[in-house]
Amino acid sequence: MIVIPLILGGIFLSLLSLWRSAVAFPLTVLLVASSFALSVGALLEVKSNGTIYYHLGGWKPPLGIEYVVDMVAAFVVTIITGLALLSIIATRRIVFRDEYGKPGTFYALICLLLAGLTGVVLTGDLFNLFVFMEIASLAGYALVFSGGKQAMIAGFRYLILGTVGGSFFLLGVGFLYFSTGTLNMADMSIQLIGLEESRAVLAGAVFIFGGLGLKMALFPMHLWLPDAYNYASAPVTAIIAPIMTKVAAYGMLRMFLSVFPDGYLDAVTPIAFSLVVLGLGGVIVGSLAAIRQQDLRRMLAHSSIAQLGLIAVGIGLASPLATAAALLHIMNHAVMKGCLFLALANMQYATGQFTLEGISGMARRMPLTSGAFALAAIAMVGVPPSAGFFSKWYLAQAGIQSGFWPVV
Repeated sequence: MIVIPLILGGIFLSLLSLWRSAVAFPLTVLLVASSFALSVGALLEVKSNGTIYYHLGGWKPPLGIEYVVDMVAAFVVTIITGLALLSIIATRRIVFRDEYGKPGTFYALICLLLAGLTGVVLTGDLFNLFVFMEIASLAGYALVFSGGKQAMIAGFRYLILGTVGGSFFLLGVGFLYFSTGTLNMADMSIQLIGLEESRAVLAGAVFIFGGLGLKMALFPMHLWLPDAYNYASAPVTAIIAPIMTKVAAYGMLRMFLSVFPDGYLDAVTPIAFSLVVLGLGGVIVGSLAAIRQQDLRRMLAHSSIAQLGLIAVGIGLASPLATAAALLHIMNHAVMKGCLFLALANMQYATGQFTLEGISGMARRMPLTSGAFALAAIAMVGVPPSAGFFSKWYLAQAGIQSGFWPVV
């Protein structure tokens, strides 16, 4: 039920807006709000009564497709739908001013994007995860293209690298399927026991994490992200920047939690260690690149590369505390970066400015927007007691526990 309202929006919003374009916005808000309410309900249900399982069409796994809502999935899907709802409401005037073709088409693509992202989080089937990931990606490419000529060039690069990432992931799933004979995550984790020495399983793991790394914009596979964030329209960036790459990060985390046997990704293969190294590299490279920018959109984009690096470090350390830190930073970064891009969209809407020089003195002209931007920036730095502090603090503690001092 969390996914269904969003799929309906993706199918019918364009058609309904042909009758009356004004219905596109309220219907989108209604559908996304329904999905958010259902996500909150699922979170409370899982917290009280444990994991929810649903077998599509009544076919039980491993033959059928299973949807699984555990605490991690419920937590992440609530973040996705909640932040998307806020972004849709906040950017209404920009969408209707600039049109982006037709509002109905724009909001239909938003619903399709969210249907894909929520499907990735809720599915318990590896191939179904690939299908939802590609649905979200296709909608994301179209949304980036809507920003104009430069956005089309950036979107084309995003499309090429995203397609490579999706192909790698699918190839990895194929290797695991040939080795185990199943696509259900829970069943696969059982079947993989005893196959630790299999080269096919090793190749599958490498392809899966390579594909998810591209989708996540993990350093050095991040080259598509700065231009996509910079040239996409403000309403698009306000949605894809906070949540899209986080879903790929969730996919990585799900591989650790539900697919590969305990210890395989850190003791048998060097994938966990590689995530830590690449994540730390992303923190340094993304931060240095952000310092050099005069365009705030590019600055925030490079900052995202650094923050995604922190999430990758938490996933790669693979301890309970590190996993908690990664999940908390997924939420914190989504909220902080969403606030920053919405504040910047507001400034750009009012003044047309998005450079450091252009927004000089903005605090006097737009005090509330500037205050929100400053608060989110302070949180991004990690100044206590802001949200960004706690996830970084837990990540540092996890580095100490693991004896991995470069993390600290």
